[in-house]
Amino acid sequence: MFYARLLIRRIFGGPLPPVPEFDADRANPDQGLQAAKPQIRGGDWQAAKKVMADAGDDHELRGRRLQALSGLAIKDDGWLRVWLHTDPSDATALMIQAAVLQSEASEARGAASAKNTTPEQFAAFHELSQAAGQVGRRAMQLAAPGDPLPWVDLLNSMFGDRQARAHFDEVFAEGRRRDPYNFDLHLAAVSLRCQKWFGSHEQMFGIARQVAAAAPPGANVLLMPLFAHIEYAMREFGWDERSDDQLNRCRAYFQRPDVQQEVDQAIARWRAGTPNPARGITCRNWVALYYSLARRRPEAKAVFDELGQYVVAAAAWAYFYSDEEYGYLTNWWWANGVH
Repeated sequence: MFYARLLIRRIFGGPLPPVPEFDADRANPDQGLQAAKPQIRGGDWQAAKKVMADAGDDHELRGRRLQALSGLAIKDDGWLRVWLHTDPSDATALMIQAAVLQSEASEARGAASAKNTTPEQFAAFHELSQAAGQVGRRAMQLAAPGDPLPWVDLLNSMFGDRQARAHFDEVFAEGRRRDPYNFDLHLAAVSLRCQKWFGSHEQMFGIARQVAAAAPPGANVLLMPLFAHIEYAMREFGWDERSDDQLNRCRAYFQRPDVQQEVDQAIARWRAGTPNPARGITCRNWVALYYSLARRRPEAKAVFDELGQYVVAAAAWAYFYSDEEYGYLTNWWWANGVH
């Protein structure tokens, strides 16, 4: 049936765009980081330090680069260990170390719901999260006064660190004081305060809508209400389940006029400015997911076309499908008229 639809699409709909390939390196628009990766992989920690310094005061770009560098260090941390040994008071190196520890904590816990997670997994999650928080607090003491990234690191450690969680309001406020519309800071805050973790739907939407109401056109945080709707739909209609019924319930939710009105307004304000490309891939993934669930094919296709041939599938696709890449591809085919 799929191949019959594909043939019909090619005959009556014209040629298809290239089928997406999941390739994080080629999808990344950050040429400065891409140019430095071979040196860093070869053990040159100074190249990592320079690529962070070159981002200047663009904290969204710095956050994206920090995340990418922590990903490199997870695979081979030799260069990071040399950096920390050479300059143990370098806040940037400590932030990367904290991000590595938090990634290891998430990996130790796994992606299953709480009832499907073992006590051993939880213990490792808490231990590694606490270690990440300790390193993050050291980075706070050493970072530049206006740098929000150590506060982002500490928020992320709160998923597994109960003691740190008690200081959520203080840490979030300090991060916002340094960068009121920082994407990573608000993503962490919205996620922590969602019902799935340690808050409620009301708290989650409150944080998302507050920053979106104040943010200027083009700011990536304008899409925080969309992310909150994605979290809400997953928790209410798809919790611990991946089925056609679950998917249909989620689609019905995103087809509601009140939901579409809020999300469409957020997307319009986001497109009215110049979004920071550092989080452009994640934001466009969210928008493509929204249009796909709302069954708005032309809009979905336009966003998939923007994302292009080389892509990274955002984690949010796995909220509704068996995994990120399957969710992305099956909706890409749908958006291009194949099924």
